Amino acid sequence: MAIQSTKAAVENFIGQRKLAVVGVSRDTKKFGNMAYKALKEKGYQVYPINRHVETVEGDRCYATLAALPEKVEGVLIIVPPTETEKVVREADAAGIKHVWMQQGAESDAAIQYCQERGLNEVHGECIMMFAAPVTSFHRWHRGAWKLFGKLPK
Repeated sequence: MAIQSTKAAVENFIGQRKLAVVGVSRDTKKFGNMAYKALKEKGYQVYPINRHVETVEGDRCYATLAALPEKVEGVLIIVPPTETEKVVREADAAGIKHVWMQQGAESDAAIQYCQERGLNEVHGECIMMFAAPVTSFHRWHRGAWKLFGKLPK
């Protein structure tokens, strides 16, 4: 796996206010949906992406990043690692310069692609530990990671 994400990359990503979430689902209990809803509640303008779903949380869902009605600043990727590089390439083609590969979604090929193309990328981290305001559970989780030296530096 690639080098750990940096604190600057994390801060740069969460500073973007218009995001797409690739990997939302029909199942409201899946992490993609929880992250979408939480980011929306935190004041982010978010667009759900899934080619098999028409609506998420009452909002129109888009099949691809290219289908979005306006350009977003970043993309949160919550898909299997085998699909992540394709999403990263699609984001790059759409002019999206900020990519967050949620824990479990990252792939070495996708990380390498981002680094070679100069995209701001975060991988191996949970966005819920950083997007403010951070809930008590994620604040505790972040504190534990800090204690064990696992937070981005």
